[in-house]
Amino acid sequence: MEQKWSIRLIRFAAIFGLLGVFLGSKMSGSMDYSLRPIHAHMLLVCWLSVFAWGIFYKVYRVKYKKLVSVHAILSMLGAFGLTFGMWMYNLNPFNLNDTFVMVVFIIGGTLLLLAFLLFVLVTFFVERED
Repeated sequence: MEQKWSIRLIRFAAIFGLLGVFLGSKMSGSMDYSLRPIHAHMLLVCWLSVFAWGIFYKVYRVKYKKLVSVHAILSMLGAFGLTFGMWMYNLNPFNLNDTFVMVVFIIGGTLLLLAFLLFVLVTFFVERED
């Protein structure tokens, strides 16, 4: 179970790492740094945190396999939801209702917070190697 989620998390992280670097390059080229918070969150949350979780699952075995799936799904939904919500909040390119955009942003951040909390729990349920 951990191996399957490990590679999924790493692939997800790699895609967002590429998007974050592309966004940084675009900002630099245009000298418009208004999307810095989104760029930073893409690289820190979507790339670094999700990649680290993928490596964790590559190295460790977890006693309760359902926790791995729940954590990985929450991680990807939260990382995507937070950065997408942040993008929508800052740009609102589709002219959606401001309250709806704020709710999307909050839900993404909340899912990510839950993923971090669940990861703390997961670290206490690793199988010991004797």
